[in-house]
Formats: sequence, structure tokens, C-alpha cells
Amino acid sequence: MIIVTGGAGFIGANIVKGLNDSGRNDVIVVDNLEKGEKFLNLVNLEIADYIDKRAFIDMINGGEFEGEVEAIFHLGACSDTMEYDGLYMMSNNYDYSKTLLHFCQQNKASFIYASSASVYGAGPVFKESPEFESPLNVYAYSKFQFDKYVRRMYDDRIAPIVGLRYFNVYGDREQHKGRMASVAYHFTHQYMENGYVNLFEGIDGYENGAQLRDFVSVEDVVDLNLFLLANPDISGIFNVGTGRCQAFNDMAVASVNQCRREKGEEVLDLSALQQNNIIRYIDFPEKLKGKYQSFTEADISALREAGYTHKFLTVEEGVSRYTARLLKKMKQS
Repeated sequence: MIIVTGGAGFIGANIVKGLNDSGRNDVIVVDNLEKGEKFLNLVNLEIADYIDKRAFIDMINGGEFEGEVEAIFHLGACSDTMEYDGLYMMSNNYDYSKTLLHFCQQNKASFIYASSASVYGAGPVFKESPEFESPLNVYAYSKFQFDKYVRRMYDDRIAPIVGLRYFNVYGDREQHKGRMASVAYHFTHQYMENGYVNLFEGIDGYENGAQLRDFVSVEDVVDLNLFLLANPDISGIFNVGTGRCQAFNDMAVASVNQCRREKGEEVLDLSALQQNNIIRYIDFPEKLKGKYQSFTEADISALREAGYTHKFLTVEEGVSRYTARLLKKMKQS
């Protein structure tokens, strides 16, 4: 059996879909459906059972599932970088993760968990080493502390432990995330509703919309997770990005132009989209100043050294594909 915590969420539901596509239906989804719209991510998935996250941790502590679990994909967490309740964040993201980690070690099950590129803070080096880590918010701190906990027990492990530091992931099944959904999602909806998109103005010495992030498709994320399941000899903490940063402007151009193709409109370059007021810039929010990563770029050398050779999608490839799927769903709704 395979357990996916956060299995009704964005990355989790995509991993369940990937498991289904590989022939695995013996999947238990653990999540919290108080935010009920997440159920839509499960409708077309085949799962063995659904368990609320609070009941699940009680079951784990009570000795259930012992000897039955091949792997836990642990995606369940509060991922809101604007959540400032540190007590909640540490209980939900740190303590819960420790319990599952120890369960997997005791049961010789693979533990593949979501860390975050936010542990690096303002950068500028994004390599899986403590000297480059400096979280800017309590969400990042919860991930940072769990990675440190993993490192302390790493040499004594008896089963695979893999931490994945996700950079900016975009793709299917993120509609429930609201303002935390990817810019690709928001740009597609903004353009179709308004005929233009809004980006933040420049900050930290960057021109308008020129801040750089490592944007990675959830398609690639799923491929990596299934690779790790099939290769239990691999353990470690790894960056998950393309290894190539691109500007928010690139995301906007890719999203808008796919929308324009679908509408039979001319494809335009960045300059023309700006001149036609299709790409616009808004004030940078005061509450994000000093807490915002204007540049991220994953060093994926450790991932490559571990044997993962898959070629990641560029923004132009991945966002165009994702936007096309979003538009198809919008037409059906």
C-alpha cells in the first residue's frame, strides 16, 4: 500500500494520478477536506481509501498500518507563506512530519516528503547545504527545521528518506489554492476575463516583471516522485526545479499567447504585449517587502548525480501545455 498525505491537494493529487497511470490503485489519500472544494481533485482518481489527517495521525500512533506500507509521499502541510501562526505551522508541518518519518523508519517504508525552496530565503545560492539556508517566514522555518531533523538522523536510517525542495511548481489541480495558485493559473484566468494580466512592478533592482524564479511543471514533479519510488536505493535532500530561472514576464507571455492562439489572435512578443497594455504592472505589496524571493534557481547537480536524467520542461513548453488544458476545462464548465 502507498499513502499520500495532502493527496487531495495540488502536488499530492497529481502524484496519485501518476500512481494510477502506472497501475497502482492501492493508494490511501490523507487530507483535510474542511476546504471542501479540494474534493474535485479526487473525482477522477482511483484510491483504496480516504482518511482525514487528524484520524490518520491517531491511527499511526495507535499502531495501525504496521507492516502494510511500501511508501509514504508526504505532501500534507500548510503552504501559506502569509500564515504567521507559528504554533500551528510547527505542529502541522514539523511535528506531524516527524511522526510519519519515524513510522516509515520503523516499518522500513520509503518516506518521500515535500520540503521547499523557501528555506533558502533571499539566496543567491540554491544548493542543498546548511550555509545557504536562511528562511524568511515561519512556513519556510518549519520546512527548514524538519530538514535539519532529517539530517541529524540520516546516517542511522534503515529505509529511504527523500526530501524534495520544490521551487515554483505550476500545473493541473491547483484551482483550490486561491491566491496561492501559480501565476500561470492566474494569468490565464485574468486574460480570459479581462483581456490583460497584472504583474508586480520591479523590486530589488529588477525591472518590472523581471524578477526571476525557477518555474517547474507538476508533470516533471510527478515523474521524479515515481522515479524515486522505483529506486529505493536513493536517499537525500534534493532541489526540484529546472535548473534554469526565467522571468515572471516569460510566464505571462507564455500564458497570454496560448490564450491568444485559442482565440485566433496574433501571438505577440513581450514588448508588443506591454505596448498594447496587455501586460500591466501593479505596485509591489508592502507586506511582501523583505519577505519575497526575487531570484531563485535550483542547483540540480545533486539530483543528477543521484541518477535522475529526465529533461525538465521550459516555461514556454510547460506553461503553454498547462494553459491549453486550463482553457479546455473553462470551456467545459
